Amino acid sequence: MLSKEQYSYREDRAIPSFSDEGPIFVFDGQCVFCSGWVKFSLKHDKSGKYRFMTAQSKVGSALYRHYGLDDRDFKTNLFLQDGRAYHRAEGTIRFVAGLGFPWTICHVLRLIPRNWADGLYEFVARNRYRLAGRTASCFVPKPDERDRFIQDVL
Repeated sequence: MLSKEQYSYREDRAIPSFSDEGPIFVFDGQCVFCSGWVKFSLKHDKSGKYRFMTAQSKVGSALYRHYGLDDRDFKTNLFLQDGRAYHRAEGTIRFVAGLGFPWTICHVLRLIPRNWADGLYEFVARNRYRLAGRTASCFVPKPDERDRFIQDVL
């Protein structure tokens, strides 16, 4: 978990206002691997509770800066849940486990020592473009999925 207070981003004037109802997954929209996680969750999130935002968006990059993360090299996704931000292995485990059964079983992975789990996460994150590739443009949702994506307000 990151060390900011619950909903601390609401008080940060550098972050544009956005609707933060429900869990939000902030991901590297140019990473095929990261976009794959989004496609996976769109398929398995039967209740439609998850919402998404690319890290390349104004809000996404401002959230990265708020939490002390590099806003140009997205080596971790952010998972916002109940106003708290999670990243690395903890964020991924919470994200997948929140999809419902059978994915709730992923909570058992929290028993792995955090430094081991984060080490594996960091290895995959460093090599994600080699493992899965990079897209020339950000992930584009299908028309029936667009309401699940948070867009920058102009």
